[in-house]
Amino acid sequence: MDFSAFSVWAFLLIVAILLGSMLLASILKRFIPALDKTLIPVSVLGGIILLVISTITYYAAGDYLFNFGAFEFGSGYDGMDVLELITYHCLGIGFVAMGMRGSKKKFNKTRAREVFDSGVTTVNGYLMQAVLGLAVTIVAVAAFNSPGMIEAGGILLAFGFGQGTGQALNYGNIYEGYGLQDGGNFGLTVAAIGFLVACIGGVIYLNVLRRKGAIKIVEKEERAKLSDYEDENEISVVSSMDKFTVQMAIVLGIYAVSFLIMYALSLAIPSLESVLFGFNFLIGTLLTVPVKAVLNKLQEKKIIKKQIVNNFMMGRIGGFAFDLMIVAGVAAIRLPLLADYWLILLLLALFGSFSTLFYVYFVSKKLFPGYYHEQFLAMFGMLTGTASTGMILLREMDGNYRTPASENLVYQSLVAMVFGFPIMFLATYACLGRTEAIVTLFIALALFIAFNILLFRRFIFRKRFVKAETAAELSEGGAQDLSQDDAQDPSQDGSDGQDMQN
Repeated sequence: MDFSAFSVWAFLLIVAILLGSMLLASILKRFIPALDKTLIPVSVLGGIILLVISTITYYAAGDYLFNFGAFEFGSGYDGMDVLELITYHCLGIGFVAMGMRGSKKKFNKTRAREVFDSGVTTVNGYLMQAVLGLAVTIVAVAAFNSPGMIEAGGILLAFGFGQGTGQALNYGNIYEGYGLQDGGNFGLTVAAIGFLVACIGGVIYLNVLRRKGAIKIVEKEERAKLSDYEDENEISVVSSMDKFTVQMAIVLGIYAVSFLIMYALSLAIPSLESVLFGFNFLIGTLLTVPVKAVLNKLQEKKIIKKQIVNNFMMGRIGGFAFDLMIVAGVAAIRLPLLADYWLILLLLALFGSFSTLFYVYFVSKKLFPGYYHEQFLAMFGMLTGTASTGMILLREMDGNYRTPASENLVYQSLVAMVFGFPIMFLATYACLGRTEAIVTLFIALALFIAFNILLFRRFIFRKRFVKAETAAELSEGGAQDLSQDDAQDPSQDGSDGQDMQN
């Protein structure tokens, strides 16, 4: 092998440029206060920098930045393809790492309800975006005969806004097989627009709150404790195998098994190969459940004496993967190819932005009255960008995460995954044709209505909930009275002993 060949260094050069663009973006935000106030994530800004350079290179030299010789891979893949590859795999790796994190936190009834409602709100956001997106593209194809567009293309609004770069790319690539020209590129663009909407909308909302005096500036953040970095009885940081190496081995091992599962299923059902490999993140996340259960059981049986998984390091692996996913996804956008889609993209951006803003605000104010500003910022940021975008917006108002909004954002993911699972199958059904896209629209609308009834159940069925809560209070009061009676001296009533015998 010739180690001086560009093909040997191409992948590392691309990753280095992606990480370097984030460093540059971080420096720009540090020294340009106006840019820092936009709250735009560093990964998004780094991706935009590369996108601008790549677009200029295309018009000046006839090809995109990462398609030049230094980034040549051969075998039919160019540098832009590698960016999409990085986006695809970082999505799966990030989800596996976050799925391996454990939680010992127990919620009371009220907090459990708020986490559940947050998850249902997330799913409703997906459904609303899917309905509006489908309506836009169905009308656009019928009325304007948009070249290269399919009726189902609008559902990418739910993946681009609601779930971010990786999922938008996955389903965009799937839709390419059903007639959506440059589907992956289209999905990445929708996701990039979502990030900008999150940042611009969040900044406007925060400035309004500042003028009203609703934001309290945190002078000094709380210092991190040792427990934030590791739990008791964990494996040592440095031994015969580095602790970080152990975490990476677990994550990549699970992700490799997810590939074997997808590959086996694709052999059994060849027609669903592209769909199955689009679920790389989901299969990987589901695998973390039995892996954690086995590790916990081995630790209980004392077969493993130390806790192996470190939440802090798993979080850092996930954070790195998601940062790399976002910067690669934005840099992979090919703007010149979107000239035919500008009107559809504009309509999707407008409908997606305003509907998400008003819906999340209404839900936050109605169901989370004690901290609805914080809940709105977290949920709006996530439903237009990613969970990290929601955290960035929330941090501006709740720097130390004192309100439950941050916990809602983290723990709602399981609820959202369970209830949102059918949407992924709807998306694969919608692309089969015009009729299927219309049927999907009405199914998504019906689910949206049903889940809103579930979300606002305490208001719709107010009398039933009041009656149940009253009965529970009376039952609790009766139990307390009974325990007090039992505590009395039996000698005060000589019949007690005889009555109990009878």
